[in-house]
Amino acid sequence: MREQSSVQLPVKQGGEVVPGNVKVKAITAELIIEMDKALKSKAPVLKGGQAAVSGKFTVADMADYKIGAGDILNITVWDHPELTIPAGPYRTADSSGNLVTEDGTIYYPYAGIIPVVGKTARQVRDILAQKLSKYIEKVQIDVRITAFRSKRVYVVGEVKVPGQQELNDVPATILDAVSRAGGFTTESDHSQVLLTRNGATWRVDLQSLYEDGAVEQNLRLESGDIVNVPDRALNKVFVLGEVQKPGSYFMNKKRITLAEALADAGYINQLTSNPSWIFVMRGQADSPELFHLNSKSPDSLVLADRFPLRPRDIVYVDAAEVARWNRVISNILPTATMLNTISATQYPLFGGRQ
Repeated sequence: MREQSSVQLPVKQGGEVVPGNVKVKAITAELIIEMDKALKSKAPVLKGGQAAVSGKFTVADMADYKIGAGDILNITVWDHPELTIPAGPYRTADSSGNLVTEDGTIYYPYAGIIPVVGKTARQVRDILAQKLSKYIEKVQIDVRITAFRSKRVYVVGEVKVPGQQELNDVPATILDAVSRAGGFTTESDHSQVLLTRNGATWRVDLQSLYEDGAVEQNLRLESGDIVNVPDRALNKVFVLGEVQKPGSYFMNKKRITLAEALADAGYINQLTSNPSWIFVMRGQADSPELFHLNSKSPDSLVLADRFPLRPRDIVYVDAAEVARWNRVISNILPTATMLNTISATQYPLFGGRQ
């Protein structure tokens, strides 16, 4: 049993990735306890390509909607129907309201052209009240946004109804956007949702929001954001070697233990495997790891059930020594049989000599 890998792997040392040998760790009770402590102490955070960027985003809170170009306002001046465009039974509020033009302004009688982009409905009401107070005594004005057209986000990937979504005066979060898109598909990866904003992309773990209450992952969306829900193609583990059904297996919400992976593969081959040599190879992280489980005793499978696998882990069950020997013999035997047959052949033309 080697104490380290015979093949050099990419290992991160001093901020650089260099080739190096990796120590083989035995899967013991002490290792399981250490991994459990590390998992509990690790708080879920928003991860980005540069650094933790949780400070750049805010969890959704109630805030006034900022008017943008393309929005439609409905302005009502009480007791002055001549200033209020009536909708009537055949006209909607959208068609009869005040459209915010591309230059960010609206026109209103007696008030003239008013810049409204970036302002809230309350601020627009105060501006109109100030301007109309010169002509109307004790003016009472109500300003509402009847159509939200200026702000939108895009939800793509593994959702049931991908596409564009309009933002309104109710703050929208990533979870809201996914819900409006019909929810996740069965092939989605909840823990690797991508949020793109202003040319930068971050990964958001919505699975920790569901399971651990990590509300900081439910970020508030802004206009132009792109929410991409990837598939779970990378959430696989590989079970190879002396098992009944070697192959790749999907992880259910990134949760699978070593015992479950072996069970999915039909468990080890009782005739050809050596249960003392079960290995887990983990090379996707910055620090590759190799683990060894000696399951010669059946109760060691309790440790296997407590050992969580990660995406792209490789589980390998080594062959027994007798199985290796039998395979060597099975390869040599056909050649030996052929040579024996040839040597026993008689040739009549040469007097029956062999």
